[in-house]
Amino acid sequence: MITKRPLMYWVKNSNKKLQLMLLVVIVFTVGVRLVPLEMQKLIINQAISMRKVDLLFMYCGFYIASVVSASLLKYLITVLQTYIGQESLAQMRKELYAHILTLPLGYFRKANPGMVVSSLITEMAPAGEYVGQSIAVPVTNVLTLIAFATYMFYLNATMAAISIALYPFVIYLVPKLQKKSNKANKQRVDTTRNLSSHINETISGIHEIHGNGSYRIENRKYGSFVDRLFKIRITWILYKQGIKVLNNFFQNLGPFLLFIVGGYLAIQGRFDLGALVAFLSAYEKIYDPWKELMDFYQVHNDATVRYGRVMEYFDTKPEFELEPEGREPIKLKGHIEVQNLGFTVSGGVRLLKQINMQLKPGEQMALVGFSGSGKSTLAQCVSQLYKYTGGSVKIDGYEVDKLTKADMVHNMGIVAQSPFIFSGSIKDNLLYSCAAVLEGDPDAQKKMPTRDQMIESIQQAGIFVDVLRFGLNTLLDTDKENELSERLVRVRKNFHADFGDVLAEHVEFYREGEYLNYSTVAGNITFGHANDSSFAGRELVSNKYFLSFLQEAHLEMPLLSLGRELAKQTVDILGNLPPDEVFFEQSPIPSEEFEDYKQIVSRIDDLTLQEIDEKDREMLLHLAFGFVPGRHKIVALPAVLKGLILDGRKMFNAKVSQDNPETFSFFKMTEFIPSQTILDNILFGKPKTDHPKVQDTINKSMIQLLIEEDLLETVVELGMDFEVGTKGDKLSGGQKQKLAIARTFLKNPPIMIMDEATSALDNRSQNRIQGLLETKWKGKATLISVIHRLDTIKNYDKVAVMKAGKLMEIGPYDELIAKKGLLYELIHGAH
Repeated sequence: MITKRPLMYWVKNSNKKLQLMLLVVIVFTVGVRLVPLEMQKLIINQAISMRKVDLLFMYCGFYIASVVSASLLKYLITVLQTYIGQESLAQMRKELYAHILTLPLGYFRKANPGMVVSSLITEMAPAGEYVGQSIAVPVTNVLTLIAFATYMFYLNATMAAISIALYPFVIYLVPKLQKKSNKANKQRVDTTRNLSSHINETISGIHEIHGNGSYRIENRKYGSFVDRLFKIRITWILYKQGIKVLNNFFQNLGPFLLFIVGGYLAIQGRFDLGALVAFLSAYEKIYDPWKELMDFYQVHNDATVRYGRVMEYFDTKPEFELEPEGREPIKLKGHIEVQNLGFTVSGGVRLLKQINMQLKPGEQMALVGFSGSGKSTLAQCVSQLYKYTGGSVKIDGYEVDKLTKADMVHNMGIVAQSPFIFSGSIKDNLLYSCAAVLEGDPDAQKKMPTRDQMIESIQQAGIFVDVLRFGLNTLLDTDKENELSERLVRVRKNFHADFGDVLAEHVEFYREGEYLNYSTVAGNITFGHANDSSFAGRELVSNKYFLSFLQEAHLEMPLLSLGRELAKQTVDILGNLPPDEVFFEQSPIPSEEFEDYKQIVSRIDDLTLQEIDEKDREMLLHLAFGFVPGRHKIVALPAVLKGLILDGRKMFNAKVSQDNPETFSFFKMTEFIPSQTILDNILFGKPKTDHPKVQDTINKSMIQLLIEEDLLETVVELGMDFEVGTKGDKLSGGQKQKLAIARTFLKNPPIMIMDEATSALDNRSQNRIQGLLETKWKGKATLISVIHRLDTIKNYDKVAVMKAGKLMEIGPYDELIAKKGLLYELIHGAH
């Protein structure tokens, strides 16, 4: 198990080829680093003293060549040790993550997600760096120390002995300080971890803090953590810096002694000047490997502490074996037998007591009872999510406790009350269970469900219409989907031909010579979709090209006049009303901008259009651009201005098509618009209302045509590529449950566990799923369903009623009702 491995395990099992290459490079590097020292001596004693320019150039050439070579070799050492370290770190993270995923569910009830993230990302990083340095740093620096020390003795034994004599003091003092630093570091790691956990808890419970106004309480808690960490970090940093100061002191003391002794010997003629310079350079350079060794010593201790703490935190064994040895996963039929089942959690709390029940393959059982009665716990013990502590659960005679995870997942589908949806597409989530079962199978791609099977599962779960809507809201890449875009243009033509008259009351279709009352003024002028953001939204009022066109088309002043009239009329009507959204539903001015326009109206009251300043002109033009006559009933659009706008539309189309055709995708009945969704392309217009019945009518019409064009499955497949967001946050609670149900249906397992799987669905959707379970799945899959709606349990083969962790009664619905026992009381109470 990874948590039992010491840090040195990763050093021993790191990339051996690279480590060997590293050692070879290190030996060359150490040798090359001695060359500049000898060259210094020769330059002074031979080239300069003998006044030989040729020797000066030669020795200087050797000097610079060795310096460049040493730098390149040092960089190569850094590259190799970085690769080794990061490779080991990646492997550590992978193996630790794999271990974490297998830990019991009970562990994660105590573990903090922030702590898990911090451990994997932050706390493991020093361990990886240490592995990369573990051979390179000590070997490089020890060899360098030996080489430089030997060279110093070669130059002068007395001075070398004096230089080396200082280091035993450092070797004695540094470990003592380091021990205290390690102790403070452990406290720092633990306190930082607790602080991280506290922050995570606070953010998760922020709604309670706001609800209770407990800001001061939480600030006080957080403050105590920060104060504790403040004191610990000061102690830790002071010890770390103390070690550095000690090293620096001895480093600076050395030259002082060398100048006295070396200077005396040079004056006496017993030490030549070149040798003295070389000796001083060697002594200065000998500190670098020593300093690196001291830094490495701290890295070693820091990495050991952090690594140890991480492994301690996750030092828990998985409850079940993951894969069977020497055999394939067992194929089960679904005969479930529970005898004297008990489940006790920490603290001696008994959640299940003496449970006995039996289900034949294909039978369906409803689990009912009061909240906290143990329904979900029983389902989770049967499904091996919890390891029961007493009694027996057998499936086809196999003890669940002894089966591997692979045995269970190959035969069971689970739908939780709050199913987790992973980031990715709907398709990724739909295939999640099947992909897990087929992981590692060389024929996995061939065995994966087909498109038709996926569509069938989302139809059964009731999420088909949602996925279709996602597909209709897709933007097509026409370069890759040219044939599809052409077919969709055909669908558009048929849609307008077949449903244009029927839907004319609800949809305003794009027609080139007509003014669009449910589109903005700007939309009527451009009559297309902007591919350049400077022609869209708020940017339009500052777009010089567009403003120049308005002047050319004689539209600027009429639109400015329209903007002023809209502002005045809106302020007059809504000026004294509260800023409630209800009053602004048909207003051209949004509630959040109302005060700004109120001030503009007061400023321009007595001004001509020409006298209005540039900033106010932009605001008024923006108001005019966004005016939708069909929705904003406050001011009517003058017929003359409509005519000017329609003339301007032709001019704008011609001008842009000539100047910059890539800027806009103009609305043409015969062309697909890449910048708009499939839905907008087929509709080729705008709904006059967002009423659900109107949307439903439009969708039904489109579905009919997509079926006729044999495109329905293609659009649904595009919908399955919809990205659901982090934790599926782009889906509603009901959509998440439907997707989880579809995932299990697609897996088609012989055993299904559904834990209040339809709690987020409306009554119609719940009844639909229930009817499907009773028709398609009865006799085909053994089902244990935790039920919250008692009106859906009548057709189950068995109903099990639980109370306080005990199974009080079990049997067919009619029998239990006839007994007038606990089920009768539950239903009677429910009514």
